[in-house]
Amino acid sequence: MSLASLIATGTKVWLDGVGPDNIGASRALGVTGATSNPTIVSRIIGTGHFDERIVELARGGLDDEAIAWALDDELVKSAQQVFLPAWRQTRGDDGYVSFELDPLIEDEAKGLSHAERVRRYVELGRRWSAGHRNRMIKVPATPAGFGAMEELAAAGVTINVTLMFTERQYRAARDAIWRGARRRRDGLNDFKSVYSIFVSRIDVYARQHVRGLSSSSAGQLGIATAKRVWRANEEFWKDKPLRLRQEIVFASTGVKDPASPADQYVEALAGSDIQTNPPATNRAVQDMNKTYVRNIDRMPASGVLRELDEKVDMVELERVLMNEGTTKFAEAQKTLFRLIADRRASPPASPIALSATSKGPPAGGFDGPDDRLSGMRA
Repeated sequence: MSLASLIATGTKVWLDGVGPDNIGASRALGVTGATSNPTIVSRIIGTGHFDERIVELARGGLDDEAIAWALDDELVKSAQQVFLPAWRQTRGDDGYVSFELDPLIEDEAKGLSHAERVRRYVELGRRWSAGHRNRMIKVPATPAGFGAMEELAAAGVTINVTLMFTERQYRAARDAIWRGARRRRDGLNDFKSVYSIFVSRIDVYARQHVRGLSSSSAGQLGIATAKRVWRANEEFWKDKPLRLRQEIVFASTGVKDPASPADQYVEALAGSDIQTNPPATNRAVQDMNKTYVRNIDRMPASGVLRELDEKVDMVELERVLMNEGTTKFAEAQKTLFRLIADRRASPPASPIALSATSKGPPAGGFDGPDDRLSGMRA
């Protein structure tokens, strides 16, 4: 009942995961979209349930990296089929599944120049979006990501800006995408973009790096920042003649502090736009059987906002969290390649014959346990 109550406030609920088990169950509860990233795909492959598919792809001549991207594509494509009715019903305003571009583009060890990174994002964004109606392409809010967004938007690619923590990043991404959108040959009728702010990660930073916050302000930085970005987004788009909504995605909504209620961010951000919740968060919300109300436009107290503004250096927060995020996603991608190599070296003794379009493994799903204390997701 609680997810239905949340959706009734005006929130679209998406799943932070593309495991086939969780996708089907979530759709039945009213979830209308999903997202993927390297950590999610690594966890799915790490279960071993796609070992036979890996062997099959290897026999077809694909190397480890090509296999990893083929499986990622299959998982996202399978989820897209589940959410396609929502996309059709809303005429393109919902029902998307997000596909993350190669996080190794930002890996310093690769030694790519800024121009090379931008070119790579544009190339891969065009490639992985081609032929997909309800696929979003996740582009990070990095200098190279900003550099690619205008060209991708101009080419008609539907963008989900990811790894975003500050209003500065939001404005840079939004302006680049809007410049590109106005260059589209087919006009703005099908233009859609979303901007994913990683809410709980902001509070993790505050706990680790901001000293002397009062008890009233502790745990409020993520919510305050997300609501400020949401307000800026509402203000910018309100006078634009667009058929589809340009929305904020409240991502990383799984709480990282075990003492906090599982729906801390869900409740505070209820009422508009999109929440991309981990499976464990959606399960917890569903089990609570509570009634949600619109809270998105209720800012924290003015005293709390003043204290946060005085004590938090948002430039430093962005620097630290971006370095942490790009590093973690790159490591997750490298882990995925190692997993593929291990599976190729030790093929399963008996065929499992599961593909990305199968119903998945036995109970428990692909996406793993509660991720309150896990690495960066969304």
